[in-house]
Amino acid sequence: MTDLSPEQIRSLGSQALLITFVITAALGAIMQRTNFCTLGAVSDGILMEDWSRMRQWCLAIGIAILGVAFMSHLGWIDVTKSLYTGNRVLYLSTFIGSVLFGIGMVLASGCGSKTLVRIGSGNLKSIVVFIVLGLVAYMTMRGFLGVLRTNSIDQVALNLKTTQDLPSILSASVGMGKEQLRWILSLGIGGAFIAYALLKKSFWNVENLLAGVGVGLAITAIWWVSGHFAHLEEDPNTLQEAFLVTNSGRMESLSFVAP
Repeated sequence: MTDLSPEQIRSLGSQALLITFVITAALGAIMQRTNFCTLGAVSDGILMEDWSRMRQWCLAIGIAILGVAFMSHLGWIDVTKSLYTGNRVLYLSTFIGSVLFGIGMVLASGCGSKTLVRIGSGNLKSIVVFIVLGLVAYMTMRGFLGVLRTNSIDQVALNLKTTQDLPSILSASVGMGKEQLRWILSLGIGGAFIAYALLKKSFWNVENLLAGVGVGLAITAIWWVSGHFAHLEEDPNTLQEAFLVTNSGRMESLSFVAP
């Protein structure tokens, strides 16, 4: 979007926030109704050998992958401009953070999104989890823990010559265009997730399909809001490209805690 007045830009930002609220409210309702949970999916599969919720998760991821690829193909979004595709791979930080997050998720009976769902259901433990989670996350990103992080484990990284999305990484080595590779990878990976979910007949019920399709479409919709609806090709104030109402100033999607 271009040639907007400051008032129109503010209005666009407000509309983006409102649409995001509606999408995330629907997402919360779906998660509550279907008991969609990453931790629950893993624990059900390992402890009870019931992979239904893992299939929900795979269906959601598969739909989100195909949805993002489709929007990229239409030119609605450019995933290389997102927060997640920089050329610096912080593999040590990612590993340590993932392990700590997994431990915390088990102790807290769910991740950040599940905590919000539990708060909506009146769970007092989740209120404490929410407060501690928010405080520690903020300290880790911008407080004294953030200083320690940036001066230690964040120094261990792999610097790429391109963005860290798979089409960009592989295009030079396989001699194919990024857009063509994006479609091949999206159809292959996303299709595999969806196929795994849908091949089992017992998975075909309203609750499972609502969970997988609903969560997948919600993720896709947030990508659209962040990267297309609230995107300015040129902000009249800065004369630079802008993504409105995002914490990083770049395209974002749903995440557990930040941005």
